[in-house]
Amino acid sequence: MAVVPLSPTASGGLRGAAAMTMLGCSTGVSAAFAGYPLLGGQALRYLLAAGLLLPLALRAAAGAPRPTAREWGRLALLSATGLVGFNVLLVQALRHSGPAGVGSVVGAAPLLMAVLGPLLAGGRPGRRAVVAAGVVAAGAATAQGFGAGDAVGTVLALGTLGCEVGFSLLAVPLLPRLGPVGVSAWVTVLAVPMFAGAAVLLDGRAALRVPSGSELAALLYLAVPMTCVAFLLWYRALELLGAERAGLFAGLVPITAALSGAALGEGVPRAGELLGAVLVGAGVCLGLRTRRPGRARAPRTGRARTAGGPVAP
Repeated sequence: MAVVPLSPTASGGLRGAAAMTMLGCSTGVSAAFAGYPLLGGQALRYLLAAGLLLPLALRAAAGAPRPTAREWGRLALLSATGLVGFNVLLVQALRHSGPAGVGSVVGAAPLLMAVLGPLLAGGRPGRRAVVAAGVVAAGAATAQGFGAGDAVGTVLALGTLGCEVGFSLLAVPLLPRLGPVGVSAWVTVLAVPMFAGAAVLLDGRAALRVPSGSELAALLYLAVPMTCVAFLLWYRALELLGAERAGLFAGLVPITAALSGAALGEGVPRAGELLGAVLVGAGVCLGLRTRRPGRARAPRTGRARTAGGPVAP
């Protein structure tokens, strides 16, 4: 029986949904690692991930160009914001506001990506794409519960939101040349000295300690599925869908977090979480029906597969 290939929209949608589902399901894992020193723990996480991604990137680089000086600068900015800034600001925001308050702010990421993605590409935001992103953002906020926090927490949450959006938008111009494997590997490698340097300066000898059994398991999950696999899936989704449509799947994070908690026996989902799931699903379906603003692009072949490495179809 012949196998019908997936369309770019379907393929990108599956990758985006898988990446954000993994992120949402990691809530309990992150909680198990919360007691480990933040900066040193993140340095270990990205060191382990870099050890897996770098060989893939070097192998892909045999048929693909290495980053230029300008691209190294963009990669460094992406790593400093999307990896280092996001993780640090998120932890600090949670200390001032509850998860619901922070999540409601960060849940606006799909709307920002729907507006800024086309603008940065020289186009105009599509009306239906913006409406779809607004529905997804409303669904994410509904699932979170519209929590409140103090002024400092709100500012930190807005910074977290900016870093979350930067993780995707800063990568878009890099993907055509470097591919998902290259971008994932280089930003991960660059994050290691950033976290390690900050850990030494701020925490000194307290930056590292021997992890407990549960902390080690959490560290391995964060390094392998949550960094290596999810990064590759997400950046390939960005290639296939564009930032404005891929960003819709960020609304899945609070939904999958709630569902995974229910599966682990933490109670049935609340009415708000169920309503949020319906809104997110409706927004994603609406957004995937839209045509990407700007010039139409045929699915990439040949060069994109080389740059994308083993995960590219």
